[in-house]
Amino acid sequence: MDRTNIIHDLLDWIETHLDQPLLLDNVAAKSGYSKWHLQRMFRSTTGYALGSYIRERRLSKAAQALRATPRPILDIALQFHFDSQPSFSRAFKKQFGKTPAVYRRGSQQDGADQKSSSIAPLPGYYHGSPGLHLLYNYKCMDENCAAWMGQ
Repeated sequence: MDRTNIIHDLLDWIETHLDQPLLLDNVAAKSGYSKWHLQRMFRSTTGYALGSYIRERRLSKAAQALRATPRPILDIALQFHFDSQPSFSRAFKKQFGKTPAVYRRGSQQDGADQKSSSIAPLPGYYHGSPGLHLLYNYKCMDENCAAWMGQ
């Protein structure tokens, strides 16, 4: 199995385990590589640091939960393994440019606010599932992503 296939399989596995603890040691054990080699391989293949990728995917899933459910922000933060609501809010604002509460309120408006939080796919890994998309620079880079976000 070549490096690209290994990373693609790992991305699929990560996607299905975002609401579980994903320690680097566990992810490395799943891949069969040392954590140091896996991190180098992941970055050289995807252009993303493994930890950053997992954090961005968790935040993307949390954003979906904020828009789709009335659950408390703290519950969503804990579901995606953030230590506290303040740490979740800081990470969320850093990625999306707005707090979770403001983001959630945007879903109750006419939908124009959704365009400010577009999603771009991880290059080379789009396979028809919105699950492999990252929020990045607030811009959607492909038509599949735009359709998924309702743009």
